Amino acid sequence: MTQLNVHIMGQPYILSCKEGEEAVLQQAVAYLDGKMCAIRDAGKIRGNDRIAVIAALGMAAEMLSAKAPDGPLSDLTMAEVKQKISAMHTVLDQALGPQEVLF
Repeated sequence: MTQLNVHIMGQPYILSCKEGEEAVLQQAVAYLDGKMCAIRDAGKIRGNDRIAVIAALGMAAEMLSAKAPDGPLSDLTMAEVKQKISAMHTVLDQALGPQEVLF
């Protein structure tokens, strides 16, 4: 096993992976970091946990669309997928309640 020091949204993480899989893990980290930073920078969602969930939902939708062209999201346009993700934001906001801001 190899350990990699990475940063996601500016936070350091130490991740382990099999020998020879470092480049793939680095690509995954860069992709996730890009998604999470884009969500954070849009300013609609606060809290790293919420940002991570929304990024995961978006990436899962992308994966399902690519993996199964005739799957559950195949008949949706990207706008419709974004609409569904927006609806998920609302449900998550209601479920998680108001956020506390600490200074």
